[in-house]
Amino acid sequence: MNMIRNIALALLLSVIGLTASAQAHYTSKVAIGGKAGVTLSKMSFAPSTKQSFVVGETMGITVRYWEERHFGLIAELNLEQRGWKENFEGAPFSFERKLNYIQLPLLTHIFFGGRTVKGFFNLGPEVGYMISTSYSSNFDVHNIANIPDFPPNRETDQMVLEPTNKFDYGISGGAGIEFTIKRKHLINLEARYYFGIGNIFPDERRDTFSASRGMSILVTLGYSYRLK
Repeated sequence: MNMIRNIALALLLSVIGLTASAQAHYTSKVAIGGKAGVTLSKMSFAPSTKQSFVVGETMGITVRYWEERHFGLIAELNLEQRGWKENFEGAPFSFERKLNYIQLPLLTHIFFGGRTVKGFFNLGPEVGYMISTSYSSNFDVHNIANIPDFPPNRETDQMVLEPTNKFDYGISGGAGIEFTIKRKHLINLEARYYFGIGNIFPDERRDTFSASRGMSILVTLGYSYRLK
């Protein structure tokens, strides 16, 4: 885990250094905008549990800075829904938990193509804070032992426990396509994957889960206006 954080920090410092060294050769450009889309997310639990993806929403604001011909930086402030859905494999039970986060990604932006149509890749670290959580189920999660026909030999602590670790951090990577209209208007479509490193549940030796990390697929449509 420390190695991943060190690599991400080294990458970020390298990006900043390269951008600063290019100031004498390229004109700086800045664009601001917003985006919205959908998320598909679930958790990585250890020990593992049977899950399905849960659908959520995301929206946010973006600031992009670039000087190099194919290289820039993106900072975002996003609201993002994550969570998971229990997979009962045909049994008449349902459980779904939503985790609502404020997320701050800082991404390396690599782009290529012509003046009007470009492809791009984004990669970098991301930190977040859980602002709320809720769940829905068709049974009493605090009385599972007394529910007839409830699937046996199934881990259930993840349905009973409340997330206590609010801070999250991880790595994001994505790819997409962008259209430039009259030089100032930028419209992009992106698919992004987020891999969380922080756990939502306690992970001491005495606790049930040694890992409880989030992972998400995000598909967003964004608009930015180029300021200069």
